[in-house]
Amino acid sequence: MFLQKEFQAQKIPSRREHLEVDPESRFRFHSIREYPRLTEYITRFDTEATRVNSIAILIGLLTGLVIGIYDRTLQYSNALFGMQQGSSLHEFPHYYVILMPALGGLLVGLISHFLIKKRYGVEGLIETVTLRGARIKLRDSFLEVFASIITISSGGALGKEAPGVLAGAGTGALVGRILKSPERQLQTLLGCGAAGGIAAAFNAPLAGVVFVVEVIYGELETKTFIPIVISSVFATLVSSTLFGIKPIQISPYQLISPYKELGLYLILGLLAGLVSIMLIRTLYYTKDIFSEIPLHPVFKPALGGLAVGVIGLFYPRVLGMGYNVIMDALNNEFTFQLLLILLFLKILAFSLSLGSGGSGGTIVPSLFAGAMLGGAFGTAANVLFPGTIAESGAYAMVGMGAVFAGTARAPLTAILILFEITRDYSLILPLMFACVLSNVMSNAIYSESIFTEGLRRRGFKIRKGREVDIMVSMLVKDAMVTHVQTVSEEKNVGTLIALMQASRHAGFPVLDSRGKLSGIVTLSDLRSKVKYGEVDKKIGDIATHDVEIAYPDETLEAVLKRLGSKQIGRLPVVDRMDKTKLLGLITRSDIVNSYNKKVVEKVRDTD
Repeated sequence: MFLQKEFQAQKIPSRREHLEVDPESRFRFHSIREYPRLTEYITRFDTEATRVNSIAILIGLLTGLVIGIYDRTLQYSNALFGMQQGSSLHEFPHYYVILMPALGGLLVGLISHFLIKKRYGVEGLIETVTLRGARIKLRDSFLEVFASIITISSGGALGKEAPGVLAGAGTGALVGRILKSPERQLQTLLGCGAAGGIAAAFNAPLAGVVFVVEVIYGELETKTFIPIVISSVFATLVSSTLFGIKPIQISPYQLISPYKELGLYLILGLLAGLVSIMLIRTLYYTKDIFSEIPLHPVFKPALGGLAVGVIGLFYPRVLGMGYNVIMDALNNEFTFQLLLILLFLKILAFSLSLGSGGSGGTIVPSLFAGAMLGGAFGTAANVLFPGTIAESGAYAMVGMGAVFAGTARAPLTAILILFEITRDYSLILPLMFACVLSNVMSNAIYSESIFTEGLRRRGFKIRKGREVDIMVSMLVKDAMVTHVQTVSEEKNVGTLIALMQASRHAGFPVLDSRGKLSGIVTLSDLRSKVKYGEVDKKIGDIATHDVEIAYPDETLEAVLKRLGSKQIGRLPVVDRMDKTKLLGLITRSDIVNSYNKKVVEKVRDTD
């Protein structure tokens, strides 16, 4: 009875009351700010890395589009000039074959002299990234890409991939400039575009990433690696799906007799290193010759084109990029003699085309020379070991990667380009073996690559993204601080703490009662050796007395290595005759600031 009364006493809401929604109920629209945890998660993703990765997607899409348009334009230009017909060029009049490369060279000479203020290419990109804060002149870069179309389609023996890298780098720089990206981001965005350029041109995203890291940056950093990968992937996606770019089709090959053939590939790798040096030396020797010819710069590319036309009259296969010729060599369609002739004439025609002032890339000519070398070597090997080794096309394929590895000093890129083109793992071992051997051989004979030799001639020696000649030439006395704040070992820890707070320095040289250097004390010493409340402890009791030192006549390179190996941030500079006589202090930031200042001065001197 009691429960029945309680039930009746409860108010039962009507149907209308059920349908009415309290405006303060949980079903109303809430601002996102009322969910602090959700806001925290969203804010966590709003970082610089996320923004750079998002921009990398945009750069990848645009670069794939730009490379596709460049490829189509080059095809139309090839059809217009008619100089990409290979052996069928014999159908044209002799004067046409000879004069067409000269006409293309004249047009390029006019563009280069009157419109382009700075020439780039891969060499220029290395300089821009290393020395100029990734500040690229967009007008010049895209004009050079346009000039490369004229050079290649008129018969110049150059490749399209390096201009593709430049077009991608210009796209990345353009996006960064529009978005007003800071300099540190601009360098990454330029690399994103360059990687996308290689990836889209070869349909090889991994090779695009490694090329930028190995050739342009010189070293790998996680913060730049991820956006470069993203850009490379999206550039390849656009170029392959929308434009169907597939530069070279290679038949699959495999090892027939592993032990015997690895010995043959060893010899091929060493020979590829020698051919790489020949290609580099011939190119720059030709540049030297043309620089001394008393002729207006406008006409020098035309003269080079004329010489290329004469070669092409007798051996038209050396003209243009030569993708079809490479595929013929891979399919075992050439004789031993013809392969050797095409090898040497291609190097000569390439050197004349680029050395005289033409625009184009060095990657495909390296692959061409490697295919001819490998094909000739494989043909000879099959005569010596008939039926027991792979066909000559297998050696031509490995030779492609090996010569490119030797000229660019980029063995990883060479391996990945060939692997991604073939999509076949069967020859990966001899490919790796030959590429590494070629790189070792060429580097042992000559330390500069085809990209860095031009920079060396202008006074820059770049290794791993740094201009190393500056680090070797500058001494500690040029960068050290002479007015050094010191502390006495007799003072207490309280004085040291106050000094650190006032000066914001994390370490000080420690002097004894005679004013001689007795050690160094840092913030880490303070944290590890002083307990709470021990402010009266002597500085001499917590200082490090076994001190790493530097001398004023040492190079910055030597000191930087010492700082890195000991994982310390500063070194007292002392007299060589008296190691307790403090002359100054040098830190990592002092070295970096001196390096940057010297680079700026050197760049200004060369402009």
